[in-house]
Amino acid sequence: MKVLFVGGSGIISTQVSKLAIKKGIDLYILNRGSKNDKLPKDVKILQGDIHQKDEIKALIKDMYFDTIVSWISFTVDDVKRDYELYNGHTKQFVFISSASAYMKPIPFIPITEEIPLGNKYWGYSENKKKCEDYLLNIHNKDFNVTIIRPSHTYDETMLVSQLSSRNHPYTMINRMLEGKPIIIPDDGQNLWTLTYSGDFAHAFIDVLSNEKTYGNYYHLTAEKAYSWEEINQFICDAVGVKPNVIHIPMDFILKHFPEFEAEIYGDKYASTTFDNRKIKAVATHYQSITEYKDIVKLAVKRLMNHKELQEIDHQFDLRYDNLIEAYNKLK
Repeated sequence: MKVLFVGGSGIISTQVSKLAIKKGIDLYILNRGSKNDKLPKDVKILQGDIHQKDEIKALIKDMYFDTIVSWISFTVDDVKRDYELYNGHTKQFVFISSASAYMKPIPFIPITEEIPLGNKYWGYSENKKKCEDYLLNIHNKDFNVTIIRPSHTYDETMLVSQLSSRNHPYTMINRMLEGKPIIIPDDGQNLWTLTYSGDFAHAFIDVLSNEKTYGNYYHLTAEKAYSWEEINQFICDAVGVKPNVIHIPMDFILKHFPEFEAEIYGDKYASTTFDNRKIKAVATHYQSITEYKDIVKLAVKRLMNHKELQEIDHQFDLRYDNLIEAYNKLK
């Protein structure tokens, strides 16, 4: 099987790339070459900028792939470009959408693919919906679309939280080491599904060149769900400290951190679990075996052992303290 990944060195796609090579897939990766040191040596690299259409057309002019996967398409203009570029170069186009695109508030859990898309809170998710709408209206028997919707998928580098510094994750570890409180919104009991990228990869490989998936859409998530209280406990255990938690209502938090509103209400607010029967019906190697409490130990160890990763977001930390102070005064 000859497959092209556009992207291929991200949190999810790196694990898929590694497994694809182990499975004997003839894997090509098209990207700008900035993170290719993460990839297995047997990957064939096509170096180019996807935003330069003429460059990519020339690069793949005489090439044909059983499947092309776009890991880095986010808008309708992106997928229109993809169709223009890849039509005639593949039998199957796999679009990576997002499970956050399901309508919010979620009408019921576990989430099934019967729930319509439509996230009024988060532009990222709404754009994924528009991409799906465009692609599913392509009726071309020589260009078959398959849509995959990951949920919150992590690797060995990620600390999971509803409220943290996006670019400086060590900030939260530093708070823990200094004995400062960690905010958990509301009562911390909502369930959040976490999918390990290595587990995701096994089912995803089964989608490639699988005619049963043509013209269809699936979420692909783990069946591991944890409360936010548990997630914080896992991180504290990995750091080696006892939890010091303060519960603050979400609406109060967002008055102080309004930039998180779209992501919170559009994704991380309510309990979110998934029914994976649809993807299991076409992906015989589906697995959900990895626990976040095991992988987060590796993430914390990485941060603790590399000084260059220990930059603290002091502005975020000050705002965080001010939020706690304001809430304590209110109480």
